[in-house]
Amino acid sequence: MTELTVEELFEQGVQRYQAGESPEALIPLFKEVCDRSPKSSAAWTCLSWLYLLDSKPTPAQKAAQKAVKLNPQDPQARVNLAIAMLETASKGVREHVEIAGQIVAIAPELKEEVEGNFKEGLSRRPEWKSLKRVQSWLFEG
Repeated sequence: MTELTVEELFEQGVQRYQAGESPEALIPLFKEVCDRSPKSSAAWTCLSWLYLLDSKPTPAQKAAQKAVKLNPQDPQARVNLAIAMLETASKGVREHVEIAGQIVAIAPELKEEVEGNFKEGLSRRPEWKSLKRVQSWLFEG
């Protein structure tokens, strides 16, 4: 069997996530993608989201920080970082929420994507307080 390319591995991980596979099962796959493609902000963003869904805010924060560093204009990376920072009681949350808000205000397709991710997150973790707070700051604030 031939080894999957990093792009194929990433796509496979996204498909498995969309099919409802648990974050716990997908974290090793996305860790491998990040190891093999350390400059992929999308992979780091996905990994941070999976850690958040799995109630692991510290590694989520580290992954989200890498994603934001690689792509400061990605609102989902900033949302993930803000949620992780809330859950680890870190300072500086507002800055990331404000920047994400500015980006989604001028990019309707990104706003739609971020809103969809909030719904997805709440479908998997219905009582997720940090996610609800960031969602309300972004879209009700």
